[in-house]
Amino acid sequence: MHTTVEQVTRRIIERSRRSRTAYLEQMEEAAGKSPKSSFRNQLPSSNLAHDLAGCPSCRSALLDDKAPNIGIISSYNDVVSAHQPLGGYPNLIKEAVAEAGGNAQVAGGVPAMCDGVTQGEPGMDLSLMSRDVIALSTVIALSHNVFDGALLLGVCDKIMPGLLMGGLQYGHLP
Repeated sequence: MHTTVEQVTRRIIERSRRSRTAYLEQMEEAAGKSPKSSFRNQLPSSNLAHDLAGCPSCRSALLDDKAPNIGIISSYNDVVSAHQPLGGYPNLIKEAVAEAGGNAQVAGGVPAMCDGVTQGEPGMDLSLMSRDVIALSTVIALSHNVFDGALLLGVCDKIMPGLLMGGLQYGHLP
């Protein structure tokens, strides 16, 4: 490997050592909790009751230890043309997961803007900042601890990294 690449790699490793160690410890702790045993089993009844109340048609699946519950995070909106195909995906995903013996729920939506739409407008300055808001929104949506996996729906060079950044906080979710 070229010496400059080696030097840069070493600096990145050193600079990220503390945060990477914390992340790996978080993932190791989460790995001890089997997704098949589900985080739902560990919730107080009052917490789980909110999830059950929100999805009357899927209560039995949510109470079943063996049925995975997939959280869907979507960036769909009516403004951005590239997002139009995403509009119908949550229902398709719910049907497909149900056919496979699981359950899927829309866990949340993330704000999605397009710098092509905001070109020349004051809002264009928010484009890069929106990535962090998307990451935070993803973390909030997954923080209910009722999901065994997550499906992140997005389009764009800012939305996808934001979804990934948030989703990686739950790196134990497939």
